Amino acid sequence: MNNRRRVVITGMGAITPLGHSVGSMMDAQLAGTSGVDRITHFDASKFPTTFAAQVKDFDLADHLEVTDRWAHSGLNSRFAAAATKQALIDAGLYGDEKVDRTRFGVYLGSGEGVQDFHALLWNIAQAYTPEGRSLDYAMFNRLSMENFHAEREAEQELHMTGAHLAAHFELDGPNFTCLTACAASSQAVGEAVDMIRQNQADVMLAGGAHSMIHPFGVTGFNLLTALSTRNDAPKQASRPFELNRDGFVLGEGAGMVILEELEHAKARGAKIYAEMTGYGSTADAFRVTDSHETGRGAIACLEDALRDSGLSREQIGYINAHGTSTHVNDSIETLAIKKVFGERAYKIPVSSSKSMLGHLIAAAGVVELITCVEVLHRGWLPPTINYDTPDPECDLDYVPNQARQHAVTHALSNSFGFGGQNVSLIVSKV
Repeated sequence: MNNRRRVVITGMGAITPLGHSVGSMMDAQLAGTSGVDRITHFDASKFPTTFAAQVKDFDLADHLEVTDRWAHSGLNSRFAAAATKQALIDAGLYGDEKVDRTRFGVYLGSGEGVQDFHALLWNIAQAYTPEGRSLDYAMFNRLSMENFHAEREAEQELHMTGAHLAAHFELDGPNFTCLTACAASSQAVGEAVDMIRQNQADVMLAGGAHSMIHPFGVTGFNLLTALSTRNDAPKQASRPFELNRDGFVLGEGAGMVILEELEHAKARGAKIYAEMTGYGSTADAFRVTDSHETGRGAIACLEDALRDSGLSREQIGYINAHGTSTHVNDSIETLAIKKVFGERAYKIPVSSSKSMLGHLIAAAGVVELITCVEVLHRGWLPPTINYDTPDPECDLDYVPNQARQHAVTHALSNSFGFGGQNVSLIVSKV
C-alpha cells in the first residue's frame, strides 16, 4: 500500500437543489435549508407523492455555450456539463493544453436521460384498439417512426453523458459509466481512484448526474412504497433516522470531482483539496429494495474502506450517512456503523445531507463526498434536519437540526443503494 500512487481531489463542481455551485450548496446545508418543494417538471397533483427536490432556475446557457451537441440532451447531461466546467476551472484544467488528454479519463455514475413520455403515450393511445384490448403494433411502429426523435432516443443510453463530456471538454482517456443504483457516483469515484492508482490514468473526471423526477420515476418509487407521501408538509418530509420517517424525497442534480495523481498535481502547482484514502465496495446479494437485516453488506463495505485507507476506527471524525429517510435503510445503516465502530460509534457525528438535498439517486454519492471535503476545510458539520422524535433503533449522534463546529481530519461517506449495492469512501486532509 505504501508504494501505490496517491490520489487527490483538485477540483469540484455541483448543480443541486440547494444551488448551482459547491459553495452555495454547502452554505445552504449549513443553514439547514430544505431544497424540497412541489413538483413542477410535470403535473404530479394526482400522484401519491406530489413533491421532490428539483434543481431550480437552471439554464445550461448560464454555464457554457450551448452548441448542437446539447440540443437534445437530457437534464442529466446538462447538469453534468455545468458541474464539469466548474470542476475543471476549479482545478485549473479548463482549456489546459499542457495536460496529456489521453491520460485524462472519465468515470461516471450516470442515470437515464430523456424520457419522451408524451410521445410514447400519444403513440399508445392512437394504436390501442379498445375492442380487442390490444395494441396495433404496426400502427405503433409507424407512429413511433414519425413522432420519436432519433437523437432524443439515443439520450436514454447511460453512456451518452460521459461521451458528451469527453467530446466537449476533450478528455481522451478511459471512459466508463456505471449505474449501481444509489451508489453509482460513489462507485465511479472509487473505480476512478483505482485506475489512477494502477497507472491507467493521471487525471480522472469522476462523479454522476441524474434526474428521475418524471412520471416513470415517481410512479416506480411510489410502487415500491419508497417515497414519502407527506404532501401536506413537503419540506419536512425527508427526516432521516427520525421515528416518524415514511420514505425518501426524490432529488436531481450532478456532482463532479477532478481526481489526480499526487505528484502530477504537485508538478503543475495544483490546489489540493483532500486525498482519497479509502474505497470499499460490496453487495448484499439479498433483496432489490431492502438491505440484509444483519447489515452484512454495509459492514463489509465499511471494513473494506477502512482497510484500504490504512486508518484506524478511532481516526474517522465524521460520517456523511446514506441516510435516506426510509425505515429499513436508516436502521440498518445505524446497525452497521455500530458493528464496525463499536462504542466509538456513539462519539462519531453522523448526518444526512439528504434531509435537505433529497436523494439525487445516481448523483447522490459524489455530492455527499463533496460535502465531506467541505467539512474538512470549513470545520462545520451539516445537520440532519427535521429530526424531531428520536427512533430507539437509531441512537447515534445525527447532528440534529443545526450545523455544528467540529474539526475533522478524516471523513467517511456511505452510499447503500437498491439491489444491495454498497460503497464507502474515505477522504482525508493532506
